[in-house]
Amino acid sequence: MIGTRVAALYDIHGNRPALEAVLADVVPADVDAVVIGGDIVPGPMPRECLARLRQVRVPVHGLQGNGEREVLAHRRGVLGSTVPEQAREALRWTAEQLSPEDERLLAGWPATIRLSIREFGDVLFCHATPRNDTDVFTRLTPEDQLRPIFADLPETLVVCGHTHMQFDRLVARTRIVNAGSVGMPFGPPGAYWLLLGPGLELRCTTYDLLHAARRVRATGYPQAQAFAAQNIATAGRGRDAASVRQRRPTVAAAAVRCSSETRSRGRLTCA
Repeated sequence: MIGTRVAALYDIHGNRPALEAVLADVVPADVDAVVIGGDIVPGPMPRECLARLRQVRVPVHGLQGNGEREVLAHRRGVLGSTVPEQAREALRWTAEQLSPEDERLLAGWPATIRLSIREFGDVLFCHATPRNDTDVFTRLTPEDQLRPIFADLPETLVVCGHTHMQFDRLVARTRIVNAGSVGMPFGPPGAYWLLLGPGLELRCTTYDLLHAARRVRATGYPQAQAFAAQNIATAGRGRDAASVRQRRPTVAAAAVRCSSETRSRGRLTCA
């Protein structure tokens, strides 16, 4: 058993100021472990985010999302055919920032993690769904489309991310909780995360958005200006789950997400 309290941080996307703010809230929560639920990359401060995670004084369990998968592929010189051209420059830049140690760390992360938490028993952590890292679903997705994925799991609690929007819903007997996005929220500005034990709490940490935007703009990230303007200062203000399919990706992370989720691959794209 891992303990009684676990913090789940998803979709950081290289936003170190947001990560710093969340970790400042995690420390007084006295957690036993931290789960990084994928897509710490791509983004404007990948090295800095990984360096900050190495300073965390409790066990950190990381799993891969489609962001790590694509960035690692670029490190190997493999360009995914589904990645649009406007995303490749940012993915390539992110890949170039990583040290060999960073690459080994991300490459060693599994696709899913199972942790035993006293109040909940075994909890399954995945990036999108247990079957892949690109499925898209929201609180509005019809249950009959999700039953084949979740209904027969041995775990009764699944934590996911990927769509950058928090929710808490049931599919058959399985409770599915989306932790939201620390660094690139689709919703009002802030850094979104999940605290497990006691109870289940969807959290939003506020931080200095103007200062964070300045830090992002000062990086060499090819899409730094757009990232600062659209994912920190304003985020997805005024949008909801019903519009997740219609949004136009403006940074590499969103472009990778949307390009990979195609019906031709038999993956959910319904909101």
